[in-house]
Amino acid sequence: MSSLATDQWGSGSLIVACHGFTQTAQSWGAFGELLGTRHRVLAVDLPGHGRSASIATSLEETAQLVLAVADGEPFDLLGYSLGGRVALTLALTEPTALQRLILIGATPGIADPAARGARKEADDALAAQIEAEDDLEAFLERWLRQPMFATLARANGALASRRTNTVGGLAASLRTLGVGNQEPSWDQLGTLLTPTLALVGIGDTRFTATNLAMVDALGDATLSLIPGARHACHLEQPSLSAHLVLDWLDR
Repeated sequence: MSSLATDQWGSGSLIVACHGFTQTAQSWGAFGELLGTRHRVLAVDLPGHGRSASIATSLEETAQLVLAVADGEPFDLLGYSLGGRVALTLALTEPTALQRLILIGATPGIADPAARGARKEADDALAAQIEAEDDLEAFLERWLRQPMFATLARANGALASRRTNTVGGLAASLRTLGVGNQEPSWDQLGTLLTPTLALVGIGDTRFTATNLAMVDALGDATLSLIPGARHACHLEQPSLSAHLVLDWLDR
């Protein structure tokens, strides 16, 4: 498998960072900059995104590609949304590979098989739609108009980095890394002893409920709810989110 493209900034102990769908390694904004004041951040372009647009891998294969970028160095793992699902997969499959886990708006998957199948159909249909339209800008505009991003200021949406994606790459990501393709890991959560911090925007009601259940099932986990934010809480409230992460890492 090909290597994932990366960007790096800051100094200190290593944080490997995995972005969300339609984002890239350059989408972490002020939150990422603040993490870099006390840690070295190694941010990846996930498969189907940015400079890794030509890579199409399963969630489990993607987790191995993320592990490879650390090159054997001890690291903390950070993942947002899609990246959070990748990070959780890596933590469950390689429990001794990382030191600590930070999840933002993540999910262990859809437990109900029928609902999971319906989501896979929806992901595949969306992939076909964006390929047929072949208009990245229009798709990004629609994506960011979803209710989960309703309170995300346009200036914080990192559109410039999202525009480096390709229609083909995003479609492939939906088909291989979409939530419908994620095997649920709820039954495995109790085996994960890696210290875990979960961040969720208070306005992201669906993910708040999911993360309450997830943290309750995990062996060593803390949940922080971010006021004034929905799904992209680290972009909407970067200072507060970074403070919580840095304080938790210090402890």
